[in-house]
Amino acid sequence: TVAGIASTPDDGGYWIANSTGLIVACGDAVSYGQLAAAPNRPIVDITSTPDGGGYYLVASDGGVFAFGDASFQGSMGGITLNQPVVGMAVDTATGGYWLVASDGGIFAFNAPFYGSNGSLRLNKPVVSMAATSTGYWLVASDGGIFAFNVPFRGSMGGQPLNRPVVGMAPDAATGGYWLRATDGGIFSFGAPFFGSTGSIVLNQPIVRMEAAGSGTGYRFVASDGGVFSFGSSQFFGSAVAPPPAPPPGPGSCTVAMSNPTPPTSG
Repeated sequence: TVAGIASTPDDGGYWIANSTGLIVACGDAVSYGQLAAAPNRPIVDITSTPDGGGYYLVASDGGVFAFGDASFQGSMGGITLNQPVVGMAVDTATGGYWLVASDGGIFAFNAPFYGSNGSLRLNKPVVSMAATSTGYWLVASDGGIFAFNVPFRGSMGGQPLNRPVVGMAPDAATGGYWLRATDGGIFSFGAPFFGSTGSIVLNQPIVRMEAAGSGTGYRFVASDGGVFSFGSSQFFGSAVAPPPAPPPGPGSCTVAMSNPTPPTSG
């Protein structure tokens, strides 16, 4: 099952990660390695470094795995959590990162702590987070948004949804954000709408979205590895079927079959 997608800074490619730590690199994305063995708990997200020279994987137990120029700053691996970790975001200002749990708890590693929902009773669990250099947002499955040191632009909290929200992405150009449901429906708040799959019957549900590394657009990835691109974001291949043998390029993906950069984890 696919866990997440992360775009390169020039938006010329992306990485797709599955729940066992397998990495598929598409377009100009370079594979920096993958997990040699399945983690103790499933991988739930992938986040790239600001320069695209590496990426992090995070597991539901809070374990963090760093590849390429990603710097391991700590993790919650081996520590008892009240609720599982569901997402991660990198702090571009410090090079650290935040982990978020489904109860809204935040774990900051070499990144400032701006607050959390860990002590609050939520209507629905938190499913993802997004960050800027000054703060972060948390999003719940009912579309509720919790803003910490970043502007609140609106939410779907209290409104009927066809399918639950499972992710969000910030729009660097406007300071707004997008929410995305499992059917690929998009809800834009202070950010332009570039399209969705809300009216299309999908083979599998959408699990993550990623804003364009540069330009204006976004991508979704489904649990089967299908990729859907909108706006300036282009399609460079998917992880639905075994990738082709030729070297990576536009429209093709490759799987990292070895681990050239040993992961740092905890």
